[in-house]
Amino acid sequence: MEELLIGREKDLKTLKLCYESQESEFVAVYGRRRVGKTFLIRHFFSQGFAFSLTGLDNVSMTEQLTNFSIELSNYTEKETQVPKNWLYAFDMLRKYLETLPEGKKVIFIDEMPWLDTPRSNFISALEHFWNSWCSLRHDIKLIACGSATSWMINKLINNRGGLHNRLTHRILLEPFTLKECKMYFDAKKFGYSETEIANCYMVLGGVPFYLKQMDRELSVAQNIDSLFFKPGGQLSDEYMNLFRSLFKHSANYIKIIEAISTKGIGLSRLDIINSTGLLNNGGLTLMLSELQSCGFIREYFPAEKLKKETLYQIIDPFLLFYFRFVKKNRYQNPNFWTNTYSSPMHDSWAGYAFEVLCLNHLTQIKTALGISGVDTRVASWRSSKIKNGAQIDLIIDRNDDVINVCEMKFSKKEFSITSKYEKELINKIETFREETGTKKSVRLTLITSNGVVKNKYYGLIQNELTLSDLFL
Repeated sequence: MEELLIGREKDLKTLKLCYESQESEFVAVYGRRRVGKTFLIRHFFSQGFAFSLTGLDNVSMTEQLTNFSIELSNYTEKETQVPKNWLYAFDMLRKYLETLPEGKKVIFIDEMPWLDTPRSNFISALEHFWNSWCSLRHDIKLIACGSATSWMINKLINNRGGLHNRLTHRILLEPFTLKECKMYFDAKKFGYSETEIANCYMVLGGVPFYLKQMDRELSVAQNIDSLFFKPGGQLSDEYMNLFRSLFKHSANYIKIIEAISTKGIGLSRLDIINSTGLLNNGGLTLMLSELQSCGFIREYFPAEKLKKETLYQIIDPFLLFYFRFVKKNRYQNPNFWTNTYSSPMHDSWAGYAFEVLCLNHLTQIKTALGISGVDTRVASWRSSKIKNGAQIDLIIDRNDDVINVCEMKFSKKEFSITSKYEKELINKIETFREETGTKKSVRLTLITSNGVVKNKYYGLIQNELTLSDLFL
């Protein structure tokens, strides 16, 4: 049975635009490992390719070229000699394509970064192939795909040589949203509620491959135990494989991620440098940018600080769960997550994981607030005058002279505002107004997992959103 494609409307629209255009197109598709890049392309171009090639991991140029000749032989239906280098290889590909009938010719090169072995001059040959032949035609659709984000960004997207500005489109394939996760689980007949799907998202994020490992006969907690804590769990060693697949020099990226993971609100650039020993140069800037492109971290602006003091915070649910519960594996309990579900440790983690879930659904939050068309600036805020004082993790500063001060609260039942919490909220708003000097209207917005009890303190809230609003 053919696997069902879930969501991806924006990406499918881009691919359709490229395919139907009357010009040759060069498209780069990239994103983190396991996010479904190859599946998307093969599903959209289900009618087949004029030629396709998948790079081999960690082999020599000779072996890559041998693989090329085998694939070309499959398409030409006759034996093809192994080319001496990539210039010859692309010339052989050109000659084959010229024998095909009139019509659009889709070339799919998957795991392209693996083809660029040391001293192979792959990029130079690709440049020549595109610039001297493909771009002069109107019928070539070249799709380059790869998980090695640093290579895709540096060698293709930000190329400063012969491929500079040659890409016609680029698709950063992102993990599923909550809505797409629900579509997936509904299609697979899991019968999970929105709360269960959110609990799953707070551990696995929206990575399709991770979701595919789940067993519909098990609860979410049982699935997490099976994937992480039982011997041979499918995702127990995913962390190291994840970074090695994405980045050529993965050790430095891991240093950065592990440094940022030590502080929930994130670290400044200077903090990262001091913690990792990495140099304060363009290399660090590039690594931080690539980690953002993969959706592992976000760069955000404390409302009271300048851009040079921005913070970097982990917003990938899988990584947060890994660092909190899996990395040291100190539990040695195959049923750890199931047994932990009702514990204070779980509730403490869930509070922060729910905040990250909200941060990954800012578009949905804006839609639920009715401000999707309003220009906004997202920030956080900490009191600069009171040590360990008021703090606000999500501020939506709107261009219509309104600021939404957002509180995000996870609760397994309806959240109840107590007298103590009411005083904290009033203090936050007053301190924020005083220290920022804002003249804008400040609206207290409460985002909860299961709604809010309508008690005598509820009137303090101007906007209330629930988990269901994040599924928009």
